[in-house]
Amino acid sequence: MIPCHSIHCTVQLTPVMKFYRPLVTVSLTVALLSAGALQAAEVREPDEKDWYQHATFYQIYPRSFQDSNGDGIGDLKGITARMEYLAGLGIDATWLSPPFVSPLADFGYDVADFYDIQPEYGTLADMEELIAEAHRHGIKLMLDFIPNHSSDEHDWFVQSANGVAKYRDYYIWRPGRQNSQTGALEPPNNWISVFGGPAWTYDERRGEFYLHQFTKKQADLNYRNPAVVEEMTKMLSFWLEKGVDGFRLDAINHMFEDAQLRDEPPGWGAPGTYDELDHIYTKDNPDTYNVVYGWRQLCDDFGRRMNKTIIIMTEAYASIENTMLYYEDATGSRQGAHMPFNFQLIYDFRHDQNAIGLKQLIDFWLNHMPARHTASWVAGSHDHSRVGSRVGLEHVDQVLTLLHTLPGTSITYYGEEIGMLDFKDAQLYDNRDPNRTPMQWDNSISAGFSTNRTTWLRLHPDYPTRNVAMQEAAEKSTLKHFRTLTALRRHPTLVHGEFKHRTVGRDVYAFSRELHGEDTLVTVLNMATSSRTVDLGDFVNLPDRLKVEIAQPMSNYKAGDEVDIHQVTLLQHDSVVLRAVVSGASVVRLSLIVALLAAVKHLF
Repeated sequence: MIPCHSIHCTVQLTPVMKFYRPLVTVSLTVALLSAGALQAAEVREPDEKDWYQHATFYQIYPRSFQDSNGDGIGDLKGITARMEYLAGLGIDATWLSPPFVSPLADFGYDVADFYDIQPEYGTLADMEELIAEAHRHGIKLMLDFIPNHSSDEHDWFVQSANGVAKYRDYYIWRPGRQNSQTGALEPPNNWISVFGGPAWTYDERRGEFYLHQFTKKQADLNYRNPAVVEEMTKMLSFWLEKGVDGFRLDAINHMFEDAQLRDEPPGWGAPGTYDELDHIYTKDNPDTYNVVYGWRQLCDDFGRRMNKTIIIMTEAYASIENTMLYYEDATGSRQGAHMPFNFQLIYDFRHDQNAIGLKQLIDFWLNHMPARHTASWVAGSHDHSRVGSRVGLEHVDQVLTLLHTLPGTSITYYGEEIGMLDFKDAQLYDNRDPNRTPMQWDNSISAGFSTNRTTWLRLHPDYPTRNVAMQEAAEKSTLKHFRTLTALRRHPTLVHGEFKHRTVGRDVYAFSRELHGEDTLVTVLNMATSSRTVDLGDFVNLPDRLKVEIAQPMSNYKAGDEVDIHQVTLLQHDSVVLRAVVSGASVVRLSLIVALLAAVKHLF
């Protein structure tokens, strides 16, 4: 044995000792393993995540967010003026419903000019100012892009209808067929519009029918014409050069139709309704994915040049198998949308939801999602009833807790952060008006949305008691709950943490987010209409005592409370986020093990 009287002494290795160095290494390794080094050796640093993979998104319906000029209609300058509020909400990105020039037959989803702004909303310069202001506040700005169709007032369609050679095949035109009994000219096939009735309209100028899978003011573009793909790709490039950070592709799975225009087979709906037919020839055509993959490549190439990530989100009401192909192709070699929209929380979260069903709907998406991709969680949009009206006000805070602590991205529709409700009496144009009413800022004239007492849609009459200003002033509110959640989303555990979930009986759903060296976070939701006390001891690696990190406004807990893991009591429709603090000793022990393993590696 060589004496060593100081930890700083140098040990001289004889040739014999050098011969035995591997043996010394093995012995040291065995000792480390017995001390728990096996767990440390399995620790893999989490992959660095891009901004969108853990972002909080916020959808703005421009017509209803903020009116800057007193005409009763929201506009771009109004959104710019509210950017401080958006930054304070803790959002990372916002996407705007279409602000482009439009006759507004479908309020912007019928675009007459993809390169300019609807005058009611402002100018191109206003859009440039909005993009710059969003970026100044650290917020990404995305645009809603409608690839399937244009307005029938778009110059392309007018020229196509008039038979101009360049534009002749920009849309889907067919001569129609003659009824053998009546002699009347009828549409080329039996296809039905999403809004009901024939998907074909006769145009006298051309003497043919054109296809429109939505309203007759929304003529379907012909993506089998390479010139159309080129034109739409050019448009995306135009907005990328303006500084936008990505696009949401609306109604993407309607882009291609059966080239033979075959009649669709019977479905399950009433005559004349969209569901009367099974849409095997007008939706989910495989050619659609190739266009999306091409646009992803465009965004990736542009992003590399500008040193930023440009993202694509897709909206498609399709089977789970078809939806997953928007992420990537079957081989994984071509990438598509960074995030297809996930509507599970809209369609499957019910007012009488139980924990078992909730876990199943979350598993449904995660189990189908390709590896190394990002889930999106959407609780509301301009096309769907608001959370408070759809599943009940008592669930609003609970849904926000769920939305913001699940792995992936959260997407919130404007006004959900204060629990806005549908207003049925506001319906004026179509049945989606009730969930598009003006934002409720305060209890002043027109809820602070406008100085005009007449707004484009009527305000919900509850605005004097449900608005941003009142919830800002309250000790507890849905708005403040939203902010605590968006702040917590930046915690490394929620960004990178492993996800494990389970039900506790029929009524309580719980999941943990765990990351080595960081505090573990546990979200617990009581889906029952009465209180429940549960034991969370089945979650491994949790101490007996947990701290309440976030409690929704009407909870019996408050932030900072300590709870016994074996006896967590939640009120009806309650939710909490609990924190298991990693002790200093645990962190030191983990660091020491990693350091020792590094030393062992060096000995080789």
